[in-house]
Amino acid sequence: MYAVIENGGKQYRVTVGDKLRLEKMEVEPGAELALDRVLMVGVGSEVRVGQPLVEGAAVKATVLSQGRAAKVHIFKMRRRKHYRKQQGHRQYFTEVRITGIEG
Repeated sequence: MYAVIENGGKQYRVTVGDKLRLEKMEVEPGAELALDRVLMVGVGSEVRVGQPLVEGAAVKATVLSQGRAAKVHIFKMRRRKHYRKQQGHRQYFTEVRITGIEG
C-alpha cells in the first residue's frame, strides 16, 4: 500500500516505514501526526485518485526530530563589473516516519 501526500507545496510518495523530511511543523519529537492532504492511495493494482484530495484518507506518522538541512551557498557574480554577492540558507525541517496509511 502506498499514498501520495502533499506538504509544503511538494508531493511525496510514501509507504509504511518510510522516513522523510517535511517542511517544519510545530510538534514535539515523539508525537503522533496525521497528514490528511492525501492526493492518491494505491493498493496493489487498485488506485484511488482524489479530486484534489481522497475522501477519508489519512497518513499517520511519528515525529522523529526537528532540524536544519545542510547549508546551500548562493554566489552571484558579474564578470568585469566588480560585482560579487554571497549568501547562504539553511532550511528547517521535521523528520517523520510513516506508521500507517488509512483510506
